[in-house]
Amino acid sequence: MKDGPDISRIAALIGDPARSNMLLSLMDGRALTASELAEAGGITKQTASSHLSRLTEGGLLAREVQGRHHYYRLRDGDVAHAIEALLHVAERGPGKRTRTGPADPALRKARVCYDHLAGELGVHLFDTMKQGGCLSEMDGQVALTPAGWAFLEQAGVRADGLAKSRRPMCRACLDWSMRRHHLAGRAGAAILTRIIDLGWARRRPGTRIIAFTKPGEAAFEGWLRVAPRATP
Repeated sequence: MKDGPDISRIAALIGDPARSNMLLSLMDGRALTASELAEAGGITKQTASSHLSRLTEGGLLAREVQGRHHYYRLRDGDVAHAIEALLHVAERGPGKRTRTGPADPALRKARVCYDHLAGELGVHLFDTMKQGGCLSEMDGQVALTPAGWAFLEQAGVRADGLAKSRRPMCRACLDWSMRRHHLAGRAGAAILTRIIDLGWARRRPGTRIIAFTKPGEAAFEGWLRVAPRATP
């Protein structure tokens, strides 16, 4: 007698090479058409339609219709979190290079993971917040402390500006390239949105890269320097 949900169904959906490639192409949070996803999967549009139906019915994708066009995106942050974790596990396979994650330096430095900041700068943000007492951790769950909210407000991220949702406010997401955590959840998404709104960085079209300008990276680092420092 089994306990808990049946993970084999989800594993089978992700395990097909074409479907996994389509899911990976959505990891930057964009919505893509069936034609674009067919190209990502290396299959025909007709075959992609069947795969997309299965992924949607399986709760991994959400579909949005605008006129004659059907767009698909990852269902939510939980799906992105699972795929990022699988990237981490797959990278540990036999014969893999010691260096983890993407080879592109820009992709390693800063990239979008669904809707939040990942890569070296994402991990740097998480570490700074944790070391400064901006994040509390209990039983593997992280939460913003009062100092954390004050820190976010210094960059213009306010609690009353975050839409209410069933999605967690904070989540520790294991970073594929760094093998350490970055900040996901509603707070992580709000931080990335604010970084882009302030002009510190922009999303490079057609990629997961978050490209910081030199002044933007300096401003980002300046913000981190004013984070609280926990008393030893």
